[in-house]
Amino acid sequence: MVVEKVMHFCRALFMVAAVSFAATASDKAPKENQTVIASGGFVHSVYFWLKNPENEQDRKAFEKHLNLFIDNSLYVKSKFIGTVAPSERDVVDSTYTYALILTFDSKADQDKYQSEPVHLKFVEDAQHLWEKVIVYDAFNTL
Repeated sequence: MVVEKVMHFCRALFMVAAVSFAATASDKAPKENQTVIASGGFVHSVYFWLKNPENEQDRKAFEKHLNLFIDNSLYVKSKFIGTVAPSERDVVDSTYTYALILTFDSKADQDKYQSEPVHLKFVEDAQHLWEKVIVYDAFNTL
């Protein structure tokens, strides 16, 4: 009889602990549809139009120079390098070859990045590959 009461108590205690753990874990788990805010207070979006976008050697050279400089920057917080996603929407500009989206902790860090040796070397080594560059900078307001 005592053993049964102890076993019943242990089962009940285990159930309470399991339910408490599950409730706590579900509160802290990221929601499936939760949007993540980009890190950094400053976003630097750069769009490149290569002179010869169909030339595979030029594309590989551009990507090599781009990754080398970004991976060695002291100020870049996060990066996104992409190519055009086909779209038939009138508001989408699909004429560029590469998109480079970088985040920085602050505009001051982005200003330092502009004169950073690895950035200047990238421009020097790769500018012959592009015919046009457009930049959009923005503060993170969220």
